[in-house]
This record gives sequence, structure tokens and C-alpha cells, in this order.
Amino acid sequence: MIDPNYQWPAADRAWTDLPEPARRAMVASGAAAWEQVFHGRATYNKQWRLARPPVLTADAWRELNEVCDRLAQLILDACRRRAGTAGELRQLLGVPAGETRLLDESEPLTEALLAAYRPDVIFSAGVPKFVEYNIDSSLGGGFDADTVIQRYARLYREHGILDDLPVRAAPSLLDQRFVAIREELRLPEGARVALLMDFDGDYPGLDDPQTFIRILDPLAVRARDFGIDLVIAPVSTATVDAGNRLVVDGAPVDALFRLFVPNRVTPTAGLDAVAVALAAGTLPMFVSAAAWLLGNKATFGWLWEDVDGLPADDQTLIRRHVPYTVPLTAAVLDRAIAEQATLVAKPADGSAGHGVLLGPELSAADWADGVRAAVDQGGAILQEYLPTDRVSMDFVQIETGETVTADVPYSLAPYLFGRHASGGLARVGYPGCDGILNLAHGVLLTGILLTD
Repeated sequence: MIDPNYQWPAADRAWTDLPEPARRAMVASGAAAWEQVFHGRATYNKQWRLARPPVLTADAWRELNEVCDRLAQLILDACRRRAGTAGELRQLLGVPAGETRLLDESEPLTEALLAAYRPDVIFSAGVPKFVEYNIDSSLGGGFDADTVIQRYARLYREHGILDDLPVRAAPSLLDQRFVAIREELRLPEGARVALLMDFDGDYPGLDDPQTFIRILDPLAVRARDFGIDLVIAPVSTATVDAGNRLVVDGAPVDALFRLFVPNRVTPTAGLDAVAVALAAGTLPMFVSAAAWLLGNKATFGWLWEDVDGLPADDQTLIRRHVPYTVPLTAAVLDRAIAEQATLVAKPADGSAGHGVLLGPELSAADWADGVRAAVDQGGAILQEYLPTDRVSMDFVQIETGETVTADVPYSLAPYLFGRHASGGLARVGYPGCDGILNLAHGVLLTGILLTD
């Protein structure tokens, strides 16, 4: 149960509560082994690597996941108050027909759409704030977060650093996702499941599909422990057989784990094959493309439109954890320009920080031009600007090997699959970074440690 009066611990409390010798040893071992810890992991940063992961208290992590789960339900409820089907929701959101690939417009909006979600959470004045909510199966960063934190945990075990200390890696989000795939799709033991990706995307490493798939081989190995025969391939290579079953890597599959974004996937014959199999009813998919619509940032505005009519606990949750949000239209343009220092403008269906305008970080002219353009283009939101708390973290400078401690912005992204909490992704800034915490801006990715 969510505690509306929960007092969130200081961001560095779990770390500073560890014995000082353990902290020193964690940083030293991480600085010495950064190449092994981050080998093959996604990043655009050529200067810095983390020397250690963030550490959180287990009770704070549990509370955060409770808030995550309830907020996802509230978003779905807000959508269902306005629409009954995916097509009706698409129209309300102003999403052009056909832009969300594989969308069944007649699909009802049900709880099944909440099979996978991951919010982006910053901390401001010590309180978690949900700046956006990713509701879909195409949740990036999970493999990187899980791999990095398991490597850190193994490193610490090898050196005996955390022996007898109540510190552990957060639960595997990859494991929980496999559990959810089996349960949500009701798959038999040994089901052949295709993990399809769009290798024309802009994620680091996608320009070399063979190497990228080889890096993901441990994922397929792990899937076997959960009764899944996982086949990883580019979506462009899929075909259908005479019975309209999806064929991947030379054989039909029993289900699809969709790891591509439905409004940015590259049109190919393979994507057409997926559409044929879905229409024929031969391809269970994790998850429906309709889930992607729930993550549209306009839903935050709906939460605020509805807040006064909700139960008291839900009102408290929204007011405490969701930045005030409204559609960015001509009606609010004058206010947006006048109140630049307190506002952020974002594309409602954007991701990866593209098109985000941070009012306090722009000149008056650039801000005014940006919000006017957003109004003209449509489909944007105006959100309360919240200064991001900073936390002290330890880094390795790649060129010199020097260890540096700096106060940097950070965000957390808990993953929930099948409504069950698991691990999370931490996006950590670096010395001298800007305020936009995403991969394209050089942010560093890791999982998290939990302490009792």
C-alpha cells in the first residue's frame, strides 16, 4: 500500500550508511574494472564511466514501485474515461491514422495493456517526480541495466567487499519480463518466441546487427530457464508461411516479443508480415501496439484535468508525484512565454529527449521561438519545470584513469512487468553535463544496488 506521507530518504543515504572501507573498496574496484563492467553496453559518452552504481534503500525502492503501479492504473483509467477503443484513443490524442504501426483500432482498452511499463523519475526537493511514463514492451535500457549491475555484484563478490553487508543487486528485470511474457501470452513450455528489433533505429550498436545480436546471446540463454526458446532477429527479416504464421530464422514462431517502437519502426516487408500474422490471429504479441498510446504525455494533462474528482489518496499521489501538465496550445502561449523559467515544453508522443525545451536553460528568444513552433506543429505539452536534485557519484576519466567525485543529476526508471516490480535503470549524469538525462546526451546507464 502507498503511504501518502512517506518520507523519502536522502538520495545518498544508503550509500553513506555503508561502512567507509566498503565504499572505498567499491569505488577502487569499479575504477579498475570499468572496461569489463561496461563492455558492450550502450553509450555515446567517450570521456567518462561510472566507478560504482547508485545504492538505494529497499524500502524506498518498494515504495517507489507502489507509486509506479498505481500511477499506471490511473493513466489507463483516465484514458478509459475518454475512450473505449484504441482507435478512439488515437483520435483523441491527435495521432494520425497509420502512424502507430500494428494498431488494431477496434481493440478495447483493458488491463492487458498494463503488461509492461517503465516511468522516468527524477527527484526534486527529495521527492520522486514522474516526468513521463513509458507503457509498452519496447522499453530500452533493460539489458544494459541488468548486465551492468550483475557485473558490479560479481566484482564485489570476487573481492569480498560486501561480505556480511545487507547489500544486493535489484531483482533481475529481464527475468521478470520472461515470467510476464509466459503468463500474459499463456505460452506452453518451450514456446518459440521471436524478439524482433528495428536495426534502422538510432540506438548505439544497431548499425552492426550481427554483433548486436551476438551481444544479446546471453538473453536467449537465460530465456531457456523460463521455458522460452528465444529467437533474436531484425524485424525486416520476418515472413509468413501458407498458414499466415510468422516465420523467423527459418521456422514459425509461437509468439512475438516486440522490442521496436510502433511509431518509429522502419516500414519493411518483415513488418508487413507481422501485420498479416496479427490480423490472422496466429501471433500472440507482447505487447499490443495500443499500449504505446497510453504513454503519450497528454495523459498527464488528463490526470490533472480529472484530479479533483478522484479519491483523496489518488489526488495526493498525483499532486505529489506528477508535474502539472497542460496541452501546449495557442490558448496558453502567452503564459508559456511569460513563465519561461518555470516551464518545460515537450512533444506529447516524443522520446529520447528529442524536441524537449527546458525553459530555464534557453534564451528568451529561443524559448519563444520553440514554443511558438510547437504550437504551430501541434501535439505538444507544457509541463511544470522541476529542478533535478543532484547526487554525489564517482567516475573514471577514460583517458587518464583518474577517479573523480562530482554532484550530478540522475533519474530512475523502475521496470514493472505483469504488474510486478523488478529492477531498474539509473541514468546518471557526468561532470559538466547538461540537464537532459538521456542516452543521446551522453548519460551513463547502470542498474542499482539495494540495501536493507
